Amino acid sequence: MDREAVVEFLGQVPLLQRLPGSSLKKIAEVARFKHYDHGEYIVHEGEAGDGVYFIWDGELTCLILYHENTPLLQPKSLWNAEETPETCSLMEQILHLEPLEVNIFRGLTLSDTPTFGHVFGGQLIAQALTAATKTVDCLKLVNSLHCYFILAGDVQRAREGKSFATRRVDATQNGNVIFSLLASFQKPEMGFEHQVATMPSVPEPETLQSVEVLRERYLTDPRLPADYRNRLARKKYIPWPIEVRFCDPPESVKQRKTQPSDRYWFRARGKLSDDPALHSCVVAYASDLIFLSTSLNPHRVNGVRATSLSLDHAIWFHKPVRADDWLLYVMESPIANSARGFCTGRMYNKNGELLVSLTQEGLIRKAKMPNSAPRSSL
Repeated sequence: MDREAVVEFLGQVPLLQRLPGSSLKKIAEVARFKHYDHGEYIVHEGEAGDGVYFIWDGELTCLILYHENTPLLQPKSLWNAEETPETCSLMEQILHLEPLEVNIFRGLTLSDTPTFGHVFGGQLIAQALTAATKTVDCLKLVNSLHCYFILAGDVQRAREGKSFATRRVDATQNGNVIFSLLASFQKPEMGFEHQVATMPSVPEPETLQSVEVLRERYLTDPRLPADYRNRLARKKYIPWPIEVRFCDPPESVKQRKTQPSDRYWFRARGKLSDDPALHSCVVAYASDLIFLSTSLNPHRVNGVRATSLSLDHAIWFHKPVRADDWLLYVMESPIANSARGFCTGRMYNKNGELLVSLTQEGLIRKAKMPNSAPRSSL
């Protein structure tokens, strides 16, 4: 039996959902088949047997992982068999879900990650995609996802094919479904190829300032209002787990109308494990950063505050992506109407290859001013 078929088989064993793809591939290399005749015992009660037995497709054939290789069943994290989540990058810690039972996972919001006043939408997308990924054999990679933010889960197996698989993930909080994701996975194959979209000409990321450097510059820039600098200094700063370099950083903190477009380079902080599924999940996390706010650019006016809330989000993964290398995120908002902003996005690597396409729609409204205290009529 070829190794690829064994990896696909192991990916359908529910109790192996917590294993990283590298462990499943190693198990496929070292496990051995053994055929049994009718009436022959596989192992007698009370005997240790030769190892861990997997019944192959209901036939009288077993796939045996011998005792000396059973440590492969005890990885230190979802993504890396050798490293614990605490020693991995911050992004891997965010995406380390706890398997509760078959097709049910629990994700947490870490104390040292930004929340933007609520659970970050990109975190919901990435953790839901992580849960879906862990129920698919590691040879299939996500090719698209569509998700809906239902309010400000478990995994359902919608389709299981030879080349494609579909998963639906419902994320719950306090018993309420707050988010739903539908993801499609495909085994890579050869086919027709073309790319018409071209990467815009932008400065290299190494020549641009980081968000942290920009913040320090704003804190000490005497041209900026003192009250703004004081507010910025008092506000607790929590670095993003994603490193961002804006191609067109704002020179002023004043609200002003600009074109409905944004461009920035990004990459995960630190070195990520090599699992391709992890890198797709990290891209999903980063995809929600600043995306919807692009539709507010033409409507920014001093003294007018706006709020935004994601409604739905879609991603298409065209090619394998490495999320700890620099990626250019190009965002545009072709239209806003009826309190809804619509955005499109593209992600390129430094070679100009279009790797990911995205869309998002969300609510964009003027923020309601707090009601003034009622005056006494006495």
